[in-house]
Amino acid sequence: MPDSLPQRVLGFDYGGKRIGMAFGQRITGTATPLAVVANSPAGPNWNEIDRAVREWRPDALVVGLPLSLSGDEQAMSIAARAFGAVVAQRYSLPVHAQDERMTSIEADRRFAVARRAGTRRQKHAAELDSIAAQIIVENFLGVTAT
Repeated sequence: MPDSLPQRVLGFDYGGKRIGMAFGQRITGTATPLAVVANSPAGPNWNEIDRAVREWRPDALVVGLPLSLSGDEQAMSIAARAFGAVVAQRYSLPVHAQDERMTSIEADRRFAVARRAGTRRQKHAAELDSIAAQIIVENFLGVTAT
């Protein structure tokens, strides 16, 4: 892969109430769900996002772009792009938008598999948001997950 591609990325599943985060790296071809931070009209919990950027030291950030099933932008797409612009400026890192269609369905599926396996006991929306962020990062990195 070309050297210009980011090796370590911090990904976000942006939502009006919660923002799921995940970390991924090209070298190992893996992505890991992280925390979920609160979001509100006043803005996200920047302390938690700042902490994740310091801890994981990404080369770039990836923001999920919520498109309609037909691929059109919608109101939440505009909000996600605005969030991407803010994090680009705040952290002086490149930000990539990643189509996030179907990530919520895949996150639900993965959670159900983990629950059947006994590794998850309760369904929390927060966990699903971080799993969705993991899928966004995997898609960006071109990781084939099962």
